[in-house]
Amino acid sequence: MPTPSAHPDPSAGAAAEAAAARAPGPPPADITDDLADRDHRHLGRQLDLFATDELVGAGLPLWLPDGTVVRGALERFVVELEDRTGHRRVATPVLGKRELYETSGHWQHFRDDMFPPLDLGDEQLVLRPANCPHHMLVYRSAQRSFRDLPVRLAELGTMFRYERSGVVGGLARVRAMTLNDGHVFATVDQVEDEVGRILALIDEAYAVLGIDDHWLRLSLRGPLRSYADGPWDRAEDALRSVLAARGRSWVEAADEAAFYGPKIDVQVRDVRGREETLSTVQVDFHQPRAFGLEYTDADGQRRQPVMIHRSLVSTMERLTAFLIERYAGAFPVWLAPVQLVALPVAEGHVDAADALRAHARDAGLRVEVADPRASLGARIRAARERRVPFMAVIGDREVTAGTVSIRRRDDVRLAPQSVDTVLHGIAALARLRSRTLDLPD
Repeated sequence: MPTPSAHPDPSAGAAAEAAAARAPGPPPADITDDLADRDHRHLGRQLDLFATDELVGAGLPLWLPDGTVVRGALERFVVELEDRTGHRRVATPVLGKRELYETSGHWQHFRDDMFPPLDLGDEQLVLRPANCPHHMLVYRSAQRSFRDLPVRLAELGTMFRYERSGVVGGLARVRAMTLNDGHVFATVDQVEDEVGRILALIDEAYAVLGIDDHWLRLSLRGPLRSYADGPWDRAEDALRSVLAARGRSWVEAADEAAFYGPKIDVQVRDVRGREETLSTVQVDFHQPRAFGLEYTDADGQRRQPVMIHRSLVSTMERLTAFLIERYAGAFPVWLAPVQLVALPVAEGHVDAADALRAHARDAGLRVEVADPRASLGARIRAARERRVPFMAVIGDREVTAGTVSIRRRDDVRLAPQSVDTVLHGIAALARLRSRTLDLPD
């Protein structure tokens, strides 16, 4: 086990207070803390988030409509973060010629984790195990000057890993995954600043997602694996300098580096206490040299950029699995597949419930109307079992007064309020990506 380095984190107390202020509190009383029931594979089936089928194969989950809503909300969130911080979006193929991965070094160092090549005439095509070789070619598609750098590229890119059938399962270990991937091409002098910016962006993302307990690991070369040639000491020193400058504590671990360079991994623990990597920032001198990447410096000389690999929030599959278990399926409003369910007490109240649904959809909310043929109690239990954040009960009194009676999934009941007030409050929670169910005044 790596030992912590002696670098204090002076902001730890303030960060802990901020995390406590944002904390969502315990799950609703009917949501068990039993680890088996928090397992994302169990909840994925129970909540109709994803499915598997033998005709597709192991490690290739099918995203169901409600799971796709969660995934889409996460994708929009990370795209907003990237767009706001100067990343340019690209879209690249999931296939590449074998020579592409020979040039990058993946074929030599990562071959056992790649799918077999596809023979196509005189060529061999490979399902990509990583997106970075394609981004190398995006950078190389134009002449670059020092004035253009840093070049920040981002893609929600699907890639493929030949995970063995015995280890795949659910969303956490899959064979096809969509990574929140990005690559920054920078001068040597820009590396530390760019890495610091990325770490700050990860902190911002985690604060919104409710990932409060995480730490940094400096992943280095070691004797047990094969690594590409390159200025490793220079890259490792740059990452240490960034960590020290930010006042962050970290641990160091040998043989955890990428084959092309060292990295800062953001480590978390799942609900069972198992450690895993969720985000990463990597410094790579090797691949820009292998692909002959250049830019023109201020003195007119051609120089090689440094490539910084970064993923703010991991793959959509792994992040969703982590959050399902983190929240026991009771997602914050902005992630909930259904944010509000209208509960007409009887058939005579269905028109009012339908009108509420129409207004809610106009407000950008995800809303359903529960069939009144079942008892009100049964429909409330069904909505709570689905972890729907808000239930709007509509009976004679509400129809007459033009109000709704709100019940939250944590069994808190609110006084009757106008439809506009309720919808405005729920929409505000979703827009702000709040983790509370307390409606704003």
